Amino acid sequence: MDIDIADPRVEQYAVEHTSGEPAYFAALAERTRAETDAPTMMVGTLEGRFLSALVALARPQLVLELGTFTGYSALSMAESLPPGGRIITCDFNEKHVAMARQNIASTPYADRIEIKVGPALESIASLDGPFDMVFIDADKVGYLAYYEALLPKLAPNGVILVDNVLWSGRLLDDSDDSEATQALRVFNDHVAADDRVEVVMLTVRDGVSLIRHRRADPAG
Repeated sequence: MDIDIADPRVEQYAVEHTSGEPAYFAALAERTRAETDAPTMMVGTLEGRFLSALVALARPQLVLELGTFTGYSALSMAESLPPGGRIITCDFNEKHVAMARQNIASTPYADRIEIKVGPALESIASLDGPFDMVFIDADKVGYLAYYEALLPKLAPNGVILVDNVLWSGRLLDDSDDSEATQALRVFNDHVAADDRVEVVMLTVRDGVSLIRHRRADPAG
């Protein structure tokens, strides 16, 4: 059961009423559609502008991304980094990384982005943090392991953004027992029940969860 999270006409209206992106994103998107087998893995205009706006508001010094793909989301965040800010983005697919390197090199933000190649858990283990912002958009089966590895390395006021948490509505289809669908159900339930954090799940594109450390009760 794949469903559109938002009516496509409504989503297009939202794109048309969102501030435009730099021209190189259109070239990046065109190349991604032409040269990859799964262009829907690219975050796209609306979510890209959403990520850029969040970085502009949060002003993180260190961002970690799991799932570079062809570089769209890393560049969306990089353009809004404060002075001295940087992004470490991780992927294991050499073809995607090669394309991302080329796409990033053609922009003004190449010096803000470092690409690490290899399994995500190994990359996380090799990094100290603390991370002010994390964007998880890698293999869905690994989401829970990534979350548990990253939460101790999240800055006190940091935020973890997790993509595809609505999974085109397949989480609501009891007959869908695919590995990725089951993993996302477990992940979403785990985070919602985790008293270490606060989470809000947004219906942006395919669903984005914003997760942060739970705030102390001021009355307590």
